[in-house]
Amino acid sequence: MAERTVELERANQAKSVFLANMSHELRTPLNSSLILAKLLAENPQDNLTAEQVKFAESIYSAGNDLLNLINDILDISKVEAGKLEVIPENTSVARLADGLRSVFEPLAADKQLTFSVELQPDAPIMLYTDRQRLEQVIKNLLSNAVKFTEHGAVSLTIAGQPNERIAFIVRDSGIGIAADQQESIFEAFRQADGTTNRKYGGTGLGLSISRDLAALLGGSISVSSAPGQGSVFTLVLPQQYSEPGDSPAIPLTFTPPVSAPAPVVQPPSIAVSPLAPVHIPRFADDRGKAPFATRCILVVEDEPNFAHILYDLAHELGYQCLVAHGADEGYDLAREFVPDAILLDMRLPDHSGLTVLQRLKEHAETRHIPVHVISVEDRVEAAMHMGAIGYAVKPTTREELKDVFARLEAKLTQKVKRVLLVEDDDLQRESIARLIGDEDIEITAVGLAQDALEKLRTTIYDCMVIDLKLPDMLGNDLLKRMSTEDICSFPPVIVYTGRNLTRDEEAELRKYSRSIIIKGARSPERLLDEVTLFLHKVESQLSHERQKMLKTARSRDKVFEGRKVLLVDDDVRNIFALTSALEHKGAVVVIGRNGREAIDKLNEIEDIDLVLMDVMMPEMDGFEATIEIRKDPRWRKLPIIAVTAKAMKDDQERCLQAGANDYLAKPIDLDRLFSLIRVWLPKMERI
Repeated sequence: MAERTVELERANQAKSVFLANMSHELRTPLNSSLILAKLLAENPQDNLTAEQVKFAESIYSAGNDLLNLINDILDISKVEAGKLEVIPENTSVARLADGLRSVFEPLAADKQLTFSVELQPDAPIMLYTDRQRLEQVIKNLLSNAVKFTEHGAVSLTIAGQPNERIAFIVRDSGIGIAADQQESIFEAFRQADGTTNRKYGGTGLGLSISRDLAALLGGSISVSSAPGQGSVFTLVLPQQYSEPGDSPAIPLTFTPPVSAPAPVVQPPSIAVSPLAPVHIPRFADDRGKAPFATRCILVVEDEPNFAHILYDLAHELGYQCLVAHGADEGYDLAREFVPDAILLDMRLPDHSGLTVLQRLKEHAETRHIPVHVISVEDRVEAAMHMGAIGYAVKPTTREELKDVFARLEAKLTQKVKRVLLVEDDDLQRESIARLIGDEDIEITAVGLAQDALEKLRTTIYDCMVIDLKLPDMLGNDLLKRMSTEDICSFPPVIVYTGRNLTRDEEAELRKYSRSIIIKGARSPERLLDEVTLFLHKVESQLSHERQKMLKTARSRDKVFEGRKVLLVDDDVRNIFALTSALEHKGAVVVIGRNGREAIDKLNEIEDIDLVLMDVMMPEMDGFEATIEIRKDPRWRKLPIIAVTAKAMKDDQERCLQAGANDYLAKPIDLDRLFSLIRVWLPKMERI
């Protein structure tokens, strides 16, 4: 028996490694296709016709369909091997229903089908389950319903069930399923019509995965159907997910609502493989209370005890509170709820907190939200440069946390924002004041550095704009004086100068300034962009002309221009796709085809700014190459972003332990890649 157990464990281990390798082999060519299709669809040079853009969008859509199929195959194998992790979270049932409605209404309309989503009065307001897996199951059931229905209607009904359960009932008026086929459709790679010339496409994986996922969530799927009379698929889940063994299982029989057709036959119970442990215990937050009557704070923190402390303190101080335990979840919650303020950790399980901050500040809907960092990592300079209003290093006391909330409240209640403008040219001073001025902005304009120091001794400013060449002292000296003299506070400083600066000068100025803007043909747009960022202005409330200027400012990317990126990858398709994407942004790309070539290139070219390091390569892989690079003192501060297609759970940790600064999995989302590069490129200073 023991030998058999060891043999099974060895087989599972081999299967996991095989899956990881297959993930790489399948995703790598797909990655390049998705990147190039997205570049074409964006049509940055406006040289494609509308039809050609549509073709590119179709290629991108088809590529994502293929990616979903790959994920399905991996999901089946992960479930069988007990490797699929359930990550429960609080989910609003109404928002879930609205999201499904918005996805499937266009698909049904395209086939001229009636589509409806009905939320029964007895349906619960909130669920505690794995939202992503739940959506995956329901979307598969609805997709099948639409696919197999030529005429009539498709509907989703959400109803409460006894013993604190919930039912999702998907009805269609489609082709139906014979009684002798109703069990086989839940088997992998099987369909009711399994012939090679069948009318309807698909692999037959969806229902098998859906049944297994339902079982993992503590529920089941049943079907009631007859040929030519449509089908009813019913997913029944507990309202509160609990890990296997936490409590006795309750038989999941389905109680149909009044409007349901024939009784539903319950499929046989399914054996559930042991789950990997859920690493982050979660608790209910306030997302079900939206829209909020009071101010709302979003806490992005993966340590559950500290997250609960912040949650309790927020309630004590009169705020509603949302809680996210990862970077992606935090960003998604910010986009969905647009909270009044955000408390952000830096060390998160999926991405760096800097990535969250960068993505928030890139989007018009969220860039005005004040973000205060509370982290064990000291990334003060980078976070403040990106627009954070404050930074507290853990461990923190209760009083320090109260001070953080007080700072956020002061920012939120501030009626007038004060800007100090230091510019000796009268015409420039007037034009800049007109550019950045607004009803809630009070601009103090002075022409001398000494006058600026006098103002700073008596007034707190939210932002400061200075020219470097002033009559009584250089701007550099003014910044140094501000850092040593007794002034009320050191505001975010935007250096707005017409002189070209060397890298050394920029590095010196960045000790005091969070943004350097070089005067030029388009510099007014960039200045407006920076000022609105540091003043936390709501972009949608700006005039149409200013919104247009901000859009123009962001269409160019100064961060990438002329910066050298070492791309280390052995696949020529990925090299071509990523090189095209980076060169579009103005970067200079250097190629290395394995770890050894990467080290050779670093020795040949002294001014490489950042490395994109693939993990799986011949001769020397990305892990080994990163370790070797970090051994050389010249490259200890060189930003390295690990890029991998492997599906193994410990990849991220291994990359970071080897010395990578951050981690990105294939297929690469270009927006996320660019956000990561923006985070890490400014960190590189040339000596």
